[in-house]
Amino acid sequence: MIDVKKLKALIELMATHDLTQMDLEDGTEKIKLRRGPDGSVQPVVMPAAPAPVAAAAPALPPAAAAPEPAAAEAPAPTGPTIDSPMVGTFYSASSPDADAFVKVGDAVSADTVVCIVEAMKVFNEIKAETSGTVAEVLIENGQAVEFGQPLFRLK
Repeated sequence: MIDVKKLKALIELMATHDLTQMDLEDGTEKIKLRRGPDGSVQPVVMPAAPAPVAAAAPALPPAAAAPEPAAAEAPAPTGPTIDSPMVGTFYSASSPDADAFVKVGDAVSADTVVCIVEAMKVFNEIKAETSGTVAEVLIENGQAVEFGQPLFRLK
């Protein structure tokens, strides 16, 4: 468990030295702190990775070993994305009974609020920061998101 006093001291250190990112690791835990443009800090605390365990790979049946050449893969989606600027929980609307900020087919501009990401009990409105038309919503309402994770695909 992370020491809250230690975390506060690290955040103060970031503010004092105008740091935007800090990554620390000791034997038992990893701490990543990122400060957004509005000055808010989002901590990410992860346990240290356990030592890898060597395991024999299961034998694949002959049919699964090589894909059939006739099976055509779908082309990878292209287009700009709107990414999460922080770690938190994604919400597509301002409240459970409200309409989503945007849906597929909606036009967005740089100042359009597209969703809310809740981090540490703070609800942050996320703006598109680009213009286009929403082609795909890549995340489900209430799902956890990571820093830099694509939320929407535009066309």
